[in-house]
Amino acid sequence: MTTELVGWSASDLADAVRSGRASAVDVVRAHLDQLAEVEHRLGAYVTVLRREAMAAAEAVDASDGRGSLPLAGVPVAIKDVVAVAGQPTRHGSLATSPEPATADDEVVARWRAAGAVVIGITRCPELSLWGTSDDPDGTAVSPWQPTRTAGGSSGGSGAAVAAGTVALALGTDGLGSVRIPSACCGLFGIKPGGDLAVERYADGLPYWFGMSHYGPLATSVADAAFGLATMVDRPELATVAPPRRRLRVAVSWAPPAPGVVVTRPWIDAAAEAGRVLRHVGHDIAHDDPPYEPATVGAAVLRWTQAAHQDLERLVVAPERLQPRTLAHARAGERTAHSLPVDESQALRWRERVDPFLERYDVLITPMFAKVQPKAADWHRRGWLQNVTANLAAYPFAAPWNLADVPAASVPIGSHGGAPLAVQIVGRRGGEAMVLAVAAELERSAPWVRHPPGWGVAGTS
Repeated sequence: MTTELVGWSASDLADAVRSGRASAVDVVRAHLDQLAEVEHRLGAYVTVLRREAMAAAEAVDASDGRGSLPLAGVPVAIKDVVAVAGQPTRHGSLATSPEPATADDEVVARWRAAGAVVIGITRCPELSLWGTSDDPDGTAVSPWQPTRTAGGSSGGSGAAVAAGTVALALGTDGLGSVRIPSACCGLFGIKPGGDLAVERYADGLPYWFGMSHYGPLATSVADAAFGLATMVDRPELATVAPPRRRLRVAVSWAPPAPGVVVTRPWIDAAAEAGRVLRHVGHDIAHDDPPYEPATVGAAVLRWTQAAHQDLERLVVAPERLQPRTLAHARAGERTAHSLPVDESQALRWRERVDPFLERYDVLITPMFAKVQPKAADWHRRGWLQNVTANLAAYPFAAPWNLADVPAASVPIGSHGGAPLAVQIVGRRGGEAMVLAVAAELERSAPWVRHPPGWGVAGTS
């Protein structure tokens, strides 16, 4: 039975452990064995916590309250930007402190308190700046298409879930860093908005000028909903209810940035999502958000100036920074003098887009403009090449970080054997609606939860 536990949903694993049909030890051991089998070609992890994970699983099995733990025995992975007690938080960089964290970040602590077992820390690009997840020690690849990146910056987390090494993973999303790996790896991932799961420095200052939020990556909407509900202490979000009325849905594939070309497979994905939702009874309109160049400019200012801020607050050995990162931070330093980040830049976009979002319950867009970049040593390539690759493939995510609204990536269809995905954007405070629409797409156009060829039961 141990091998068969790999590939189960987080919900089913937790139910089995709560009821005693499976032990947390067996669940965690099975996933650690899966990790050991595939990691050499996956590149998802920077640290594997086998001993610590087995001890935590034993504690779950021995717990008097095991029967009430929402994530009892569920193996999870944590992105290398989130504090895990006893482990360094390196932010994908050799230039950050190697000192171990003295305590778990609050979101990790909440997952642990719910019964989840941390089995490893996942790869990300340096300072979470890029949409590819590689470093001098490895490259995280998409299990669906190993010649392509797993995305970024939570690419290791996406690869870890898709290959069945964990049932749930934690990422962060400042410009799409949960949604992009989810799309690359055929997963569901959601970024909340507002004051939910805001990523912060140790002193409480928000990362990336408030744009970055923690978010879960999973193979199903239900699993991600459980993960999100637990990390933000909102139990009601764990129950994903179908929409109770006929919804108004906007579908758009207009690029947010001038000069971006959206390729046909990704246009078709958005159109298909609209057809599916129309078929189940919702009102669909082809309508474009009021994008403008200033929106792109405001996001880029935050992207570069956040790098400069991270350099000042996180980096202890600047001489060990990758050249692309140093160039990005220097660009941020220059613009901070001439055109500093100002809240009015974000408010301008929110004032433009809020009336649009009020007209609709959700917006559907493609997740990408074209297939993600190849799996390669992007950390060795130049700054301009990295920036260009990111902007060309991933233009649809950033506006919604700037708007500070919930957004999710949902698999739908495929092209050339790799999954396609759409983005669902909600109004401020609309996390439950985004989850509900995503679940409706999942029911009506179900996706394959794991790719073949990775030893996950039912896929090979």
